[in-house]
Amino acid sequence: MDPQTTISITEARKNIFKIVSDVEKTGARYTLTEKGKPKAVILSADEFDSWLETIEVMEDWPNYQKDIDKVHKDIKSGKYLTYPTLEETMKLSGLFLAENKAKYAVPNQIRAKRHKTTKKNSK
Repeated sequence: MDPQTTISITEARKNIFKIVSDVEKTGARYTLTEKGKPKAVILSADEFDSWLETIEVMEDWPNYQKDIDKVHKDIKSGKYLTYPTLEETMKLSGLFLAENKAKYAVPNQIRAKRHKTTKKNSK
């Protein structure tokens, strides 16, 4: 089946179980129409969650495309070599590498602060 199929709501009603199975297994999308006009879309829960996550990222970083373009430009020019390392960035945030270097760790003060905040917010 095509990745996106347009069908009438009446047809969808008759074949809803097949449509849901198709959407879940193949990632297909269905546009449901009434009198030839699009009214709704059926897509998998995973794809829907992915769209929601994309929207959240776009809201959190409204200039993300500019940032991505800048990074691509910096990679081509070699300027990315002056970027701070992960360890430097973590140190500025109060984080550090654990002794075994295999795991990152959060200092106890930050962990305790987060725990208090979480407890307070859950009340």
